[in-house]
Amino acid sequence: MLRIVLDTNVLISAFLKKGSAPSSILVLAERGELGLYTSMEIMDEYEGVLRRPKFQSISGKALRYLEKNRRRFISVKPKEKVTAIKEDPEDNKFLECAIEARADYLITGNTNHFPFKKYRETAIVMPKEFIDLVTKSIFEAKKDE
Repeated sequence: MLRIVLDTNVLISAFLKKGSAPSSILVLAERGELGLYTSMEIMDEYEGVLRRPKFQSISGKALRYLEKNRRRFISVKPKEKVTAIKEDPEDNKFLECAIEARADYLITGNTNHFPFKKYRETAIVMPKEFIDLVTKSIFEAKKDE
């Protein structure tokens, strides 16, 4: 099972646009196809951003989703602090979670804050890129059967 960490913008996008790559990622996680890793700091950010007035149209649904699926999220306590992201140091919490979770992917829509393609063992990809990679691997696996 692939281990992933979602940047907040991906979670928000999943609720803003049904059928999008971010919403497909959540569907895969709900089905148990992906291990969705988080930390207390990330969950606090998810909830804090969703409570902002500009997201009131989706906040109720998204907050209910988080509460309902809290057990599906695999929570880790990062032991290592990193300072790799200079532009928005708060985003380092996603790298810290990825390190602790030994995540395969950190999925973000904000490549400005994550200017590298890989951090240690974790690939950093956009949502559509992740869906394309997963789809390709499924088709390759079927071809090998």
